[in-house]
Formats: sequence, C-alpha cells, structure tokens
Amino acid sequence: MTVAIISDTHVPDREDEIPEEFPDLIREADHVVHAGDFTTEETLAEVRELATELTAVHGNMDPEDFGLPTVASVEVEDVTLVVTHGDVVHETDELVRTREDWNESISGTARENGEEPVVGIGGHSHELVDRVYDGIRLLNPGSVTGADPAESATMLTADVADGELDVTVHEV
Repeated sequence: MTVAIISDTHVPDREDEIPEEFPDLIREADHVVHAGDFTTEETLAEVRELATELTAVHGNMDPEDFGLPTVASVEVEDVTLVVTHGDVVHETDELVRTREDWNESISGTARENGEEPVVGIGGHSHELVDRVYDGIRLLNPGSVTGADPAESATMLTADVADGELDVTVHEV
C-alpha cells in the first residue's frame, strides 16, 4: 500500500499552487496523510479531491471551522500512523520553539495515540524529517508547495507492507 504524506500547503497565503509534479503522486496513492496548514477551504477541497482516502489534521494556520481534528490515527498494513501538526509541545500546550520540542511533541503524541508499530507524522516546521526519536519513527514531509521557510517543495511517499515503511522523498 502506498501512502502520500504532505503538509504545510499554505495556498494561497504563501504559494499559488501545489507544484505540477506532485498531484499525480497524491492521486495515485492508496491513502493520503496531510499534517495541517491547508490555509483555505479551497485548498482542503483540492486535496480531498486528489486523495482516494484522506487523513488530515488541523494546522495552526487553518480556520477553526474546517472541523479537522488536532490528532488523527490511521492503521495501514499493520502500522499505526499518528498525525498531528506539531505546533505545540506534547502535553504542555506551549509553542514548539526547537527541533527537540518538535521531536518530543510528535513522538509523545504518537506513543499516546497509536499501537506498535507506530509512526509519528507532523508538519509545522517545513523541515524534511525522517528520524527515530525515543524509539518512535518521526516523519515530516516539509512543505508540499515549498512555502517559506522551506527551501524547496517536498513530499513523501511510503510503501507500507508487513509492518514496515519504505519512505521516498520527492523534491522540486
């Protein structure tokens, strides 16, 4: 099963559109995860239209009336993907200020909301991440549009089978 992992779209407040190289990757995925910051209802609708199945969370730049959760979990091929935006430190509601804060926020949220094996997915920093922190694999696809402060547009795809993820970075 293939999962497209995207975040921090920021259309139209920072970028005009998702780069033309990415919609086919999103459309072809069996499941799409978006870690927040669509910014507009139109952008959320566009991603929903591209996705066969969508798991999405609320980002700090998204209007409250989107009705998206702050944390969502989905099981894919015996792996629990726990998604949150990552703009507050886990359990404290303080704003994320450092990479360590982000790591703690995403890993703590994943551990609290998922069954092993669990992968924590977050956004917010626009920084591409694939690391293990405190025993939890953390993924951040960066910004799918390359919105500032990202240096380029990035997304991830993950082939999931037998409780394992094989992650590929896509960058334009």
